[in-house]
Amino acid sequence: MTPQDPDFERRCRDSFARQAVMATLGIGLVEVGAGRVVVAMAHRSDLTQQHGFVHAGIVSTALDTACGYAAFTLMPADASVLTIEFKVNLLAPARGPSMVFEATVTKPGRTISVVDARAFQSGPGDAERKLFATMTATIMTIVGRADVRQ
Repeated sequence: MTPQDPDFERRCRDSFARQAVMATLGIGLVEVGAGRVVVAMAHRSDLTQQHGFVHAGIVSTALDTACGYAAFTLMPADASVLTIEFKVNLLAPARGPSMVFEATVTKPGRTISVVDARAFQSGPGDAERKLFATMTATIMTIVGRADVRQ
């Protein structure tokens, strides 16, 4: 996949840095590539539900963010993105202690893109990461709206 903006990585990182909710949740941008983004977070007790697992809403937020920015990497310099639909599969409890959310554009489009993401967790002594959630998201390209700027 070829980005339309050669400066896509800087634009993506600058936009991500303006998302206060990412700082609040402790979600960091780890990797940015053409059509692919990786974000990560650590398990925190203040983000859990009653059983001590990271809440599904937080997991969905991290997956959605990764999907949106993966699509954003392929957009023109004057474009922004908004999620218009997503489907989450929660495959196992989000225990952590570390979690990584990887999103890749499956079908890029001029106005609509489809992005798939996978969430992995690992802990001390784990030989490999364990898949705990997936998402398929539909992302819309936004151009020319002053109230929606990346």
